[in-house]
Amino acid sequence: MFLIEAFRALIAEHQAIIGLIILAGMFVGFVMERFPATVVAILGACLFLFLGILDGDGLFSVFSNQAPITIAAMFILSGALLRTGTMDAIAGIIIARSKKHPKRAILEMMVGVFFASAFMNNTPVVVVMIPIIMRLATALGTSAKRLLIPLSYVCILGGTTTLIGTSTNLLVDSVARDNGLAGFGIFSITPYGLIAGVVGGTMLLFVSRWFLPDKDETSPSLGQEASGFLTELRVRHDSEHVGKQLSELPLMRRSKVKVIAIKRAGRFQRTGIEDEVLRANDHLVLRCAIGELLSLRSSTEFEVGLTAGDSDVPANARSLVEATIAPTHPAIGQRLIDIPFLSDLKVRILGISRFRKVPGPDLPGARVHAVDRILVTGEADAIQAMYTNPNLYGVGETKEREFRRDRAPIAIGALAAVVALSAFNVLSIGIAAIIAVGVILLTRCIDAEEAWSSLDGNVLVLIFAMLAVGLALDNAGSVQLIVNELTPILNNVPPWALVFAVYGLSVLLTEVVTNNAVAIIVTPIVIQLANDLGVDPRPLVIAVMFAASASFATPIGYQTNTLVYAAGGYKFTDFFKAGIPLTLGVGIATCLAIDWLA
Repeated sequence: MFLIEAFRALIAEHQAIIGLIILAGMFVGFVMERFPATVVAILGACLFLFLGILDGDGLFSVFSNQAPITIAAMFILSGALLRTGTMDAIAGIIIARSKKHPKRAILEMMVGVFFASAFMNNTPVVVVMIPIIMRLATALGTSAKRLLIPLSYVCILGGTTTLIGTSTNLLVDSVARDNGLAGFGIFSITPYGLIAGVVGGTMLLFVSRWFLPDKDETSPSLGQEASGFLTELRVRHDSEHVGKQLSELPLMRRSKVKVIAIKRAGRFQRTGIEDEVLRANDHLVLRCAIGELLSLRSSTEFEVGLTAGDSDVPANARSLVEATIAPTHPAIGQRLIDIPFLSDLKVRILGISRFRKVPGPDLPGARVHAVDRILVTGEADAIQAMYTNPNLYGVGETKEREFRRDRAPIAIGALAAVVALSAFNVLSIGIAAIIAVGVILLTRCIDAEEAWSSLDGNVLVLIFAMLAVGLALDNAGSVQLIVNELTPILNNVPPWALVFAVYGLSVLLTEVVTNNAVAIIVTPIVIQLANDLGVDPRPLVIAVMFAASASFATPIGYQTNTLVYAAGGYKFTDFFKAGIPLTLGVGIATCLAIDWLA
């Protein structure tokens, strides 16, 4: 008992130093990456709990913080934009324009990505745009490596222009409010973000040309898009598309759909098909992503897929599965129309997919290869029989979902309402975002299961854990200890130099430590420091906002960097070459803008 009391007394006497030691250990853990950042943050919070620096009430109090809930709501709203095909429609417009003006299309795409990232989670923006970049690079005859890193950087810059553009901004705002600072409006930081964006965008023109690789030898898969599914559409007699040119179809404006040929009376036409006038019973042979194929199931204009004989299985039948052709399948080498189970079971084959190749020449005539994937629909009893077929592997319900394009205006309107209501101070961002989530769930822009799957659990758990760590550091007096040590040193430093110092420290930490952790730890320090120095803390908080997002020099500091790092087959040093000049240029421009405007 005596030892326990002595231990507690020792902790209480030196808890400020102990807090800094734990924080330093966490930073080492973040840098070494032996464990995920989320695990390191949770272990840090647990250690504070064990030592008694943080109690249970304090731990659970962080769950009342509105920032993580707002961030979660924004994840769901971004998921709804994807589910309703909004992002895909934008990508389709870019692809269509790139056929005539590829260079202009790249500029328009980058500008569009910049503004899209200001209002939605930029990770799905990058995921959608990576294959578009691949196509544009091919159209220009240049390396996609010169475009993928700029894509990530533009998303990062775009996210800094509004309060909801990145989770970091929302976190800094929340921590600032908790420390007595007036909250930020949704467009409070927009002037600084636009200046940073213009400077960063201008620099990217030179960075991509002089500092990024122009060859793709090191990445064999670069530029090779997934083949998607081969399918076939028959134009119905009563289709409103009869008599229209193929180029007039909405289908032609979708980025993940490519019409390969028109089949008419058994003859194929593969060139000049855009101007071809459609007739009843024409067959369109096309390659498309599985989401697009699923969206076509409910079409009243086309009959989708392939059935045997006079089978009347509808394309939107109740059951839907994917299956892989086993190497031992007796039908290998046969045409798809001739394989036994198609005639034995009342099913419809919607499409067939082959790794990095497109089967053909059409859906019925596609020869079956081992490991081909087929998408099949039918009544429950027929689909159940597929599960027991030893020549089919991995039979199971597809995880993909069709686009709900008819609900796109609702999803766009919900996001626009969040921006408008918060901009005019009608509702807080968090309340507006939660109401918007309710609207898109009620109108089925996105199903509940998909909404929850669009949440990034790692980000949310990391935020809650770091909020607990931040509270523990404050309880321990560690934050005040840092401020007390820095105040005499910075006492005579002019405000503009403080902005540069805070920005420099924050951006350095962001490159090696997760940005949300930096936002939570550094924000209360600079607010207290500013108060002790008698200067306005707001410019310093804005500097933390921007610096905690300005991760350009490594592929691990920000999620979008990691995405393009993998997709482009870059070397780690490619980010140094491109990112360090951009970090310096954007940092100087941002700090000067803060000094002039804040």
